[in-house]
Order: sequence, then C-alpha cells, then structure tokens
Amino acid sequence: MNKTDETPEPKRPREKAAPAPRAERRLIGIPVSAGVAIGPVFGAAEPQTVVSRAKIAATDIQAETARLDAAITQSRKQLLKLRARLGILPEDSQAEIAPLLDAYLQMIGSSRLVRGVRRRVADTLVSAETAVVDETDALAEAILTLPGDDDRAGRKRRAEEVREIGRRLIRNLTRAPFRSFNALPAGALLVCESLRPADAALLDPSRLAGVATDEGGADGHTAIMLRALGVPAVLGVAGLSQAAKPGEVIIIDGVTGVVTLNPEPATLVAARRAVTAYARELQKLASLRRLPSVTSDGEVVELQANLEIPAELPLIAQSGASGIGLLRSEFLFMNRETLPDENAQAETYRSIVEAMSGDPVTIRVLDWGGEKEIEALQSEGVVPEAADLNPALGMRGIRLLLRETDLFETQLAAILRAAVAGPVRILLPMVTTVAEVRTAREIYERVIRRLRRRGERLPEKAPPLGIMIETPGAALSADALALEADFFAIGTNDLTMYTLAVDRGESEVSNLYDPMHPAVLRLVQFATEAALRMRMPVSVCGEMASNPKLMKLLVGMGLRSFSMNASAVPRVKQAIRALDIDDCARFARRVMEQSDPLRIREMVMGTPPAG
Repeated sequence: MNKTDETPEPKRPREKAAPAPRAERRLIGIPVSAGVAIGPVFGAAEPQTVVSRAKIAATDIQAETARLDAAITQSRKQLLKLRARLGILPEDSQAEIAPLLDAYLQMIGSSRLVRGVRRRVADTLVSAETAVVDETDALAEAILTLPGDDDRAGRKRRAEEVREIGRRLIRNLTRAPFRSFNALPAGALLVCESLRPADAALLDPSRLAGVATDEGGADGHTAIMLRALGVPAVLGVAGLSQAAKPGEVIIIDGVTGVVTLNPEPATLVAARRAVTAYARELQKLASLRRLPSVTSDGEVVELQANLEIPAELPLIAQSGASGIGLLRSEFLFMNRETLPDENAQAETYRSIVEAMSGDPVTIRVLDWGGEKEIEALQSEGVVPEAADLNPALGMRGIRLLLRETDLFETQLAAILRAAVAGPVRILLPMVTTVAEVRTAREIYERVIRRLRRRGERLPEKAPPLGIMIETPGAALSADALALEADFFAIGTNDLTMYTLAVDRGESEVSNLYDPMHPAVLRLVQFATEAALRMRMPVSVCGEMASNPKLMKLLVGMGLRSFSMNASAVPRVKQAIRALDIDDCARFARRVMEQSDPLRIREMVMGTPPAG
C-alpha cells in the first residue's frame, strides 16, 4: 500500500496545559486573636445596598415614619433572635457578645439616633433611608471628631455601633438580604472584606477554623468578639478578599498577623508545627492560672486586669488576674441621655465587686476629657457642646469633677455604698497639684459623713483614695503628692504622650511615641521611688504593664503591681516567674544609665537599633 492510499489519521485535539500553580504569597494584617489556622477559604461577600437620596412631600411624612417604625420593629426582632441564638456559643463568648446586642437594642429604642432620624424625616422632608444615612453619618462623625487622645479606640467602637444600627435599618427599609454563613463548611477559614460584630455573633466556633478580613483593627467590637470565640483571626489585611480564591488552602497566623496564600509544602509543615506548638503553649498558660505570680526567688508581684466594660469580667476570671487594677467608669455615662443617679451607679459597681469574689477593685472616677462621647454631660450642661481647642490641656479629669461637685459626690457616694461588697479603692484621674488631692479628699470625707448620717451601710474603713500619675507635672511632684494620696497608679500611655508631646494616633508623628524614651522611664522611676519611700502602693496600669519583655526593667525599678488587659496576664505571669529580683535591679541600673532610646530598646526588647 502506497502512502497515497493511506487514510489520514484524525488529528488529536491539543491537550490544554494545566494552569501553573499559583506562587505562595504572604499578606500582612493586624493580629487580633491568637492561634494558627490552616484550611480552605470560604468567602462570604456582603450583599450591597444602594440608597438613593429622595425627597418626600409633607403629606408623606406619616407614611414614611410608618416605614421607619416597621424597619425598627424588624431590626428588633432580628437582634432578639441573634441574642437567643447565643446559647450555642461557649459561656464566655455569650458573656462577651450579649452586652453588645443589648446596646444595639437600646439604640433602636428611644435613643438619640432614632429621634434624629424621625426629626430629619419631618423637618427636612427626606425619605426614611436618606434620614437614616444622614443621621448615622452625622452622629458617628461627631463621636470620631471629639478631640482628645487617650480613648480613640473607644470612640471608634462607639461610632461603629451607630453605623451598624444604621446599616441594619437600611437593609430592612430596602429589604436587602443579609450576609449568610449557613454554608460555612467545618474547618473552613472565613475570608471577607469586613466582618460586623453582628456577623461575628452568627459564627459557630465549632465549625469555623479562622477569620481574616480586609478591614478592621485590634480594638473594635469584632476583634473583641473573635477573641472571645477563641478563633484565630487577622484583620486589616489589605487586598485579601480579592487575592484569596474560594476553596484554596491558606494559613492564618493570629500571632504574627501573616496570612499565607497558596502555601508551599515546607510552609504547610511549619504551620502545622506552629498549630501544635500553640496548643501546647495554651495548655501551659492555662496551667499558670492558679499558680502564684512570684519571681524565681519568691518575690510576690501583683497582676491585675483593666476593665472598660462589664462584658470583660469573664475574660478577667479566665486570666488568673488577682483583681481589677483599673475600672474605667466612663461606660456608665455613655450612650445615655441623662446622667446615672447614685442608685444606678451603686448597683453597677456592686455587681462588679461581687463578681470579683473578694479580689480588690480599683475604680477610677469619671475621666471626661472631651474625647469621650458622653451626651448626658452635654445635655445637662456639665460640659459645653463645643469641645475645647486642645482638651488634653483643658478641662478634664479631676479638674472637671472639682468644678462639678454634685457629679463627683454622686459617684463617690455610689462607690462607697458598693464597697461593702468587697475591697475597693478609688482613683482620681489627671491630678497635677497637691491642692487637687486635698480638695478631693475634703469632698470624699464630706460624702462619707453624709452617708453615715443617712444611715447607709458603709465599710468600717473608708476605701483608699489614690491618684493617677499621668503627666510630667504629677511625676515630678510625686514626693509631695505621696504625702496626700493613699496610692499611685502610673498611667504610662498619657505620661508618654504628655512627656514627648506626641499623639500616637497621628500617623506623621506616631513613630516618636516611645514609652522606652529615657525621659519617660525617668519619670516612672521618680514616681515609683517617691511612693516606695512613703511605703505606699504603686502600680503601672498603662500599656507598658502588658508587655512581658518590660517586666525585668519595671520590676528592677521596684514596681511590684501591674494592671493590664486580661489577655496579657498569663504571659506576663510567665515572664515574672522566670525573673530574679537581684538580676532585675542590676539590669534596671544599666538601662537607666543610657540616654539613647534605641540602645534602651535594644537592651530591653532584644532588638538592635535601626540603621
């Protein structure tokens, strides 16, 4: 057979080349909940809502208000359903999330937000959707733009609460769908652009392995709730939701803040080892809960927890803290139209003191500084509607309380009545002069006499009256202040800010905010030595207290009491138990001889100077 007679073979279709595997990629975010998670990506995009600005006729006001009322009713039903669902979550998670949902429920009641929306519908003749958008934006912006430096995280949380309620009302007004997590497979890692606190309340930690989002930060309600759920999480990972493909395996490291896409085999092996190591570390830290906080040579070091809202009480109980070293009482005055009366305050303080079961509670009286959104203070004329040009240098802390003595006396009376439930100390904020302490004590003793005449049950011995050391003036006057106060609490956050003239919230100068600057350390040392000479208690309650690497220096300075975020207590205790007092003292002397902040950081943190 010749070639011309051969039947040509059909051409085989050219096989498509397999797509090249995607290269490993690492993205950096903000670690908010410790742990390492490995698993497939589950994407849950938030359905978009479109709100068109619309005007209405005066004759439509009643109908538009009825639509708003229906949306409020529906929002309330949804929040109550969410709250009922908390029963499937761990007990500690329930205690963390329930108060937030309660706050949401309050905001869709007879609140400033709802009143403002109704007013906009009636006065400006706009649709309910338009009114909700305008009022939530205005209220959130008012909260965020209140001047001040020491509670930026709190202001952001409160602004986000307002926006969250606004979003819920808008969805119910427009009948837009909410995000669903029903299809989340067991062991999956949730990746999305953002995660709202109400979304976090829908998550089942028994099925969810980890969370990573494009937006968010360490101080918001979402971060707090993820920590309560015990889910490894990294927020603020720019571009993540676009880069991660559903079903692909990724690694979320809630310790370092690294999210690894398409990990190579060696990376996966290392991550699995990290999962095992972290589980062992948790077991080790859990075992520390009941162990004493003592140095290797037997010196007792007191570790207490800061408390901003009562919802943090379960975290404090878990941490092994020996009390509350700083209870910020501002939560009692926020998100309300009128000031809390003596009975309401006393009941709240008493419930917290009782929950601590005999461990001491240090209550800082109201520290309004213009930076905290406390509508009741403005509506009752205690503070002006227009904030000071520079509230950090204006009417704040003890200055306001000594001017508004009725406010001060009411809070002191409530704390004194609650003190029968357990050991309590009272802390005065932003003290700068001896005269302030003397005047405050005169008021304090006057309140005690009045309560005794009234027949109130009080503790046999009046709770100690202490002061915050958080300005250079207070630190440099510590010798004189120690003659008037019963104890010191050194607030290193404000002390650093005032000493270095740096607002750590301002990106252009935030790199200059350095608690290990020699000027700051010398002020801490000066105040500590003044207290020790008087044999009076002194503690550190700023962020320096939560850093295990700083314990050697601070203990070496003579400090034996620290108050920190509850989550930091186990690791700080671990560091304390490895210390030797004599070694700490020698180390502190060497550090305090230095004048170069970079050299100090190298010695304390173990990191070499930049450059």
